[in-house]
Amino acid sequence: MEQVNQACARLGIKPGERVLAVRISTATMQFFRGGELVRGYGVSTSKRPPSNVKNSLGTPRGLHEIAERIGAGQPPGMVFKSRVPTGRDYHEYLARHPEGDDNLITGRILWLRGLEPGVNRGGDVDTYERYVYIHGTNHEDRIGEPLSAGCVLMRNLEIVQLYEEVRAGDLVWIAD
Repeated sequence: MEQVNQACARLGIKPGERVLAVRISTATMQFFRGGELVRGYGVSTSKRPPSNVKNSLGTPRGLHEIAERIGAGQPPGMVFKSRVPTGRDYHEYLARHPEGDDNLITGRILWLRGLEPGVNRGGDVDTYERYVYIHGTNHEDRIGEPLSAGCVLMRNLEIVQLYEEVRAGDLVWIAD
């Protein structure tokens, strides 16, 4: 939490009540409320090295906020395409599209916006413009492995539960 407070002070941002802290090296995410740890999660991040640069497919580091929450009321395994529910659970989707996507966006979407100009906001380092999310996956058995194209992946029931706890504007710290 100290790194989050330092980044907030540097940017003139008041730390929020809720903070998510993603640690790429340990494939974990902690959810804090009022500075107290509420819950920890196993996650997966990028197959590529961490990077904030456009087209790098790396998980971006630094201070972010949840810009948008997408998927309220959908079943936990719902597949999203372009942030729109397809109407199919990932098991059904894969049965109909056996050649389909290797890593589906499922469950819920927390779309991230970088808060550090020149680091993860603006130009070629804009997390939001890179469509970096925290979301569910059809590869729940592989959580903990490097797996994504830059997003933070979670188990479907866990992203659904977390989605209910967080709000747009909540802070997300991503570090090695």
